[in-house]
Amino acid sequence: MSKQFWKGSALLAPVPAALVTCGTVEKPNVLTIGWTGIVCTRPPMTYISVRPERFSHDIIMNSGEFVINLTTSAMVKAVDFCGVKSGKTTDKFAVCGFTPSPAQKVAAPIIEECPVSLECRVTESKLLGSHTMFLAEIVGIDVDEKYIDSKGKLNLQQCGLTAYAHGEYFALGRKLGDFGFSVRKKKKKKS
Repeated sequence: MSKQFWKGSALLAPVPAALVTCGTVEKPNVLTIGWTGIVCTRPPMTYISVRPERFSHDIIMNSGEFVINLTTSAMVKAVDFCGVKSGKTTDKFAVCGFTPSPAQKVAAPIIEECPVSLECRVTESKLLGSHTMFLAEIVGIDVDEKYIDSKGKLNLQQCGLTAYAHGEYFALGRKLGDFGFSVRKKKKKKS
């Protein structure tokens, strides 16, 4: 196999096509974020990276709070819209038909139409060049009950989540395995 060498770039993919909300339920704003992920389990920590010129940047910087809302394939047009329009001139909640609902632990709203929302409090912000990274603790998670089974397990596979990879949106596909399946011992059948 032959590989070409390219200069460094932001080619890690896929990433979630997340809708990040900030502000308040009375005055909500939303933007699309692809630069996000988990950085720690205990305490649960995440980050988002936002360009300083984005309308949401100062809202998050001043409030110290935001919500990461996971998106579905059915929402992809609205997800894209929220990534190219500014909350300075557009009420993206109204245009996209999103319902801002109160979060449990932060002032920023959750998006009712999203299956999972991670409520976050900023612990540190750092300008890294083109983006400010907001490092945050996940202080609560809001999950749509229709994706929770009778045993209390979240079935993310049923959500139809959206991913983003190098300028394109994708629907997450079929499940390939569970964590640890490659080393798990098979149960012996009883005779």
